[in-house]
Amino acid sequence: MARRATLRASDADRDQIAERLRKATAEGRLLAEELEERLEATFGARTYGELDAVVADLPGVTVRRHERPRPSALNPMSIIALLILAPVIMSVLLAAAVIVAMVFSAWGALLIVGWLLFGRGHRHWGPASGYRRSLHAASQWPARRAPRPWI
Repeated sequence: MARRATLRASDADRDQIAERLRKATAEGRLLAEELEERLEATFGARTYGELDAVVADLPGVTVRRHERPRPSALNPMSIIALLILAPVIMSVLLAAAVIVAMVFSAWGALLIVGWLLFGRGHRHWGPASGYRRSLHAASQWPARRAPRPWI
């Protein structure tokens, strides 16, 4: 603990202590004059030992040094789970791709069959059937008859 008292404090540590002093004043633990004195001491402190002395008589948690978070290493269980789940996920994705391909190929086959059965023999008015032939055929069409009434 003696080593911690000599370590230099950061601005964030000083702000944390100042906030703690303000809360203590709001709770009625400190007077306004004491708050001013302790805030001056807080912002003038250079080490953790000086900061700890400012809040030594107040309940609460001591100031901790800000440490960099260490990257967590993969534990053996996560590696085993990864080895088991990776093939399962890949097989599910492959099955989904096969199903989508089957749906599109069945749709295409139905379109082709429909075109072969119903689309080849009809000639429509438009550029696909040839403009001159359409005009010639249109002049020879019989007049349309009225629909038969239902009896």
